[in-house]
Amino acid sequence: MADSTFWIAALTGGTAVVASWVTSRGNTRAARIQADTAALAQRAERLRDSRRTAYLDLIEQAHGIGELYWEVSAADRTGEARRRPEALHELAERERDEYGKLRRCVRVVELEGPAAVATAANALQKATGPFHRALSAMRSGDAEAAGRFDSAYRPFWQALTEFVDAARTALHEV
Repeated sequence: MADSTFWIAALTGGTAVVASWVTSRGNTRAARIQADTAALAQRAERLRDSRRTAYLDLIEQAHGIGELYWEVSAADRTGEARRRPEALHELAERERDEYGKLRRCVRVVELEGPAAVATAANALQKATGPFHRALSAMRSGDAEAAGRFDSAYRPFWQALTEFVDAARTALHEV
């Protein structure tokens, strides 16, 4: 009887040791998987936050330059003829500064990605070109330049809308 009790106790003890080892290994693996999942989630959230910031900065800058374009249109329509060249010169200087800020925002968006959003940001930047060329022509006295300036609004705002759509899609995919 003592022999079978010893073997039963040994078998039970061995089973307990093996079960403990299996459980410990499973817990370790589960903890590793949980830590990896948490790290991936944090990385995705940081990426989403940095992209959101870059996208919002570009949208804000685009609205700012859009307001400047409205000032140009107003100055051309309502300004005194003798003061108009001076006002347009001042607005052209501001446009140059605002364009520099817009370009910086576009570069940050290119860095943050993804490619579809970077492409939309570049299209938005290029949509400012007709305004710049028309403003230069307005300063030179071209009578038709104001019409070209005004016709640049729709493509500019459309490019901004397309950027916002691409940005929204990218943020939901992260």
